[in-house]
Amino acid sequence: MKIRFLNQKNRSILREMVVTDFKVRYQGSVLGYAWSVLRPLFIFLILYIVFVKFLRIGGDIPYYAVYLLLGIVLWQFFADTTNTAMTAIVGRGDLIKKISIPRYLVIVSSGISALINLSINLAVVMIFVFAAGVDIKSSWLLFPLLIIELFVLAMALGFFLSALFVKYRDASYVWEIGMQAGFYATPILYPISIVAEKYQKLLMLNPVAQIIQDSRWALVSHETLSSWKVLSMPQLLIPFAIIIFIVVIAVHYFKKESHYFAERI
Repeated sequence: MKIRFLNQKNRSILREMVVTDFKVRYQGSVLGYAWSVLRPLFIFLILYIVFVKFLRIGGDIPYYAVYLLLGIVLWQFFADTTNTAMTAIVGRGDLIKKISIPRYLVIVSSGISALINLSINLAVVMIFVFAAGVDIKSSWLLFPLLIIELFVLAMALGFFLSALFVKYRDASYVWEIGMQAGFYATPILYPISIVAEKYQKLLMLNPVAQIIQDSRWALVSHETLSSWKVLSMPQLLIPFAIIIFIVVIAVHYFKKESHYFAERI
């Protein structure tokens, strides 16, 4: 699997795939692309009413509405990227059988489509940020690096899951259960400050939790418990080590299995 993005042919194929992915995503819906913004906003509204108005959670968190929305948007991006990438090879089966194209382009195109959606959603988040009166801080410069970290993690899992799904279709059901567990094990709905201190460290070793909490610290409020406030210096390396491990395994597995995609689809 030689990734040569400078190749003109590959760039053209990738561009066409991204455009097609983005058009097909909401094809046939009345509101079309508006759903890319409305979906996380509706989820946010429901959760905000339930957790803040009814359960009274997050009242002591500065700018909790923005805090919650940012967590939902980042998790939604992670979920969309991995879920879409997982079925991308099978979904493009006809194309793969008819045309000789680098298999990795199919996964990359789905990831870029999800990244476009994330950009739109983050624009909405920034509207909330300014509307809530959040101060502009130098720590905002850290936020793009955290998005890159999340993108790398999601894409690595996407590559692994896509190859696994071609061979074992049950992978989608297992991943769905894993995502449900991950959603509640990640401090998205609840502030990590309400978790017992001994479990805060365990939660923060999860790279997604680390990214979301650090993003909240960088973008929303420095009162947020970031990874460096919870973890010791050696422990801070664990989330990054996990991501590197997943990247290595994913690349190796995808490269090995890609030779058999056409006959298994």
